[in-house]
Amino acid sequence: MRVVRLPGIHHDANCTLIIGKSSTLMVDVGTSWYQLLIHERVSGQLGEGNAPSAILLTSRRFNHCGGAAFVSEQFSGIPIHIESSAASALSMGDFASTGARRFDSEMPKTSTEAVVDSQIWDLGDCQVEAIALPGHSQDGMGYWLPDRRIAAVGSVIPMLDKPSRWDMMGGCLPDLADSVELLLELELEMLIPGFGEAISGKAEVRKVLKQHLAFFEQCIEAGGEAPDHWQRPAQTANYLTPRTSWKDIREEE
Repeated sequence: MRVVRLPGIHHDANCTLIIGKSSTLMVDVGTSWYQLLIHERVSGQLGEGNAPSAILLTSRRFNHCGGAAFVSEQFSGIPIHIESSAASALSMGDFASTGARRFDSEMPKTSTEAVVDSQIWDLGDCQVEAIALPGHSQDGMGYWLPDRRIAAVGSVIPMLDKPSRWDMMGGCLPDLADSVELLLELELEMLIPGFGEAISGKAEVRKVLKQHLAFFEQCIEAGGEAPDHWQRPAQTANYLTPRTSWKDIREEE
């Protein structure tokens, strides 16, 4: 079994390959901007004639799923899985709730199959389980390997030091806090965020998750508002941007 993170280009989310003995799963694909390149990168990892058995999406956001229809077609129409509440938006190519409008892009019409909490895929030498992680988006899902304590979680944890936004369509701050609490219970050894480098080591993963949870709890106490001194996030960003690093903020306190 191998887990390979293909770093997102520009606005794209990370694409994660979970390569098992009998089959491979692909978690997220990024925007439609680099869909040809992501297909080539995945093919390069798997070798000629090999293909993933399915695409698993962590949310309806354009920078996670915009290229899914194209990549599926290139791999002979492999199924695309997403939480059922997002199916209609993707099938219609909705550019509002997917956030494609924020990128001045169209959302390709994408046919999907429903994924449910605790759904399991057997890859021969490992199993992958779906976990519901709403908050950034109501349809948020993560995918983890219980035996290896590895999870790809999408934009619930966008980056190590940048917390998720809840002010985009379908976002919910209390749900974000609950989702992070759930991730803490998994005692992960590795966490692959929506963007940027993976977080490795049980202690480090726990430290990052507790930091995100503490921030969300602080914002809940403040009536759902992020700190006033933080920069306004770019319209294409799935995360909030602190004025200084969280480490500096802790030292100031």
